[in-house]
This record gives sequence, structure tokens and C-alpha cells, in this order.
Amino acid sequence: MSARLAEIKQVLLIVLLATSVMFTSQVQAHGGLALADDMCVLTVGPYRMHFTGYQPLSQEEEFCEDIPEIGKTVIALDYIQEELRPLKTEVRIIRDTGSETDLDAITVFHLPPKVYPSASITVEHVFPEKGKFVGLVTVTGGAQDYVSRFPFSVGEGRPIPKAAIIAPVVLVIAMGAFFFMRSRRKNDGTTKT
Repeated sequence: MSARLAEIKQVLLIVLLATSVMFTSQVQAHGGLALADDMCVLTVGPYRMHFTGYQPLSQEEEFCEDIPEIGKTVIALDYIQEELRPLKTEVRIIRDTGSETDLDAITVFHLPPKVYPSASITVEHVFPEKGKFVGLVTVTGGAQDYVSRFPFSVGEGRPIPKAAIIAPVVLVIAMGAFFFMRSRRKNDGTTKT
């Protein structure tokens, strides 16, 4: 009986471990963007900004990485650190061509460097077609210039949540363990008689 109990504990531990992977507190995203504690954070050198994106005409939910549909998109960047307030911030969205040698030629949106004393930047842009893009957020005016580069796509729909992929796998493993334990119990019962 104790060997069977040990097997059950092992199976439960495996299922618990697989489930915990699904609910980690920090998930890495594209480039300088990361989802931490249920907030999207953009890292620019030593500085951090809250990143909130939404599409007012087509989506009710906010997004952190890829833009689900073409059309009007609003992105808000809110400074987390006060040290950013006196510094200049520049925002640029470029087509991802693989080369950034001629930024002006591939730029689809640009906010020139400016001080934002309110600690909030709003970007409104209409993406007319699907594609791959790169966001560039540059902070200047301090001891050093910093650039955050994050690639993203537009118009490829919502990404499949990690839980939607992992949950069925965990379920299949749990069911397999259940049927394995059940068949072993039947075999143990038939060999003893």
C-alpha cells in the first residue's frame, strides 16, 4: 500500500509542477516588453514604463505584445520612475525590414524627442495593413541614451493563451496517470487470487 501511495504522490507532484508552469508570475514577451504581475512593462535601460495598448473600435481587451487587428490603435506609456520626467522620450514605429539603416524610409509613426512632465505618452496610429513592425522607445538627456526595441505583429489575431495550451496537456497527463494507476490496481488484484 505504501508503494502505491508513493506513486500517487509522484503523479500529483508532476501534475502540480506542470500546472505551476502555467501560472508563473512573470512571463517574458517581445524585446523590452514583459508581462509582470499582470501589468505590461516596457524596459528602457534602467527605466521602466507601463505599456497599455488597445483598439477602441474593435477590441475591448488591452494587449501587451502583438496588435490583434488592423485599424486604429492606442498605446499609452506611463512612466514608473520619477527620474524619467525631466528626460526626453522619443517613440518610433517602423516596418520590420531586417535593416534599420534608413529609419526615415521605414518609419510609419514618429513622436520626436520631448520631455513629458505628466509622465504619460499617448500614441494613436491607424495600421492599415497586416505586417511585422518594431517599436523603438528612446530616452535621452541623462548620463546615457537608452533604446528599447520590441518587435510586434499587426493583424494576426489574438495569441493563444499559455493556459489554453498547457491545461489540456496537464489534463491528458493526469488522465493517463489515473488509468495507469487503475490498471495496476486491477493487475495487483488479479495476481493475488
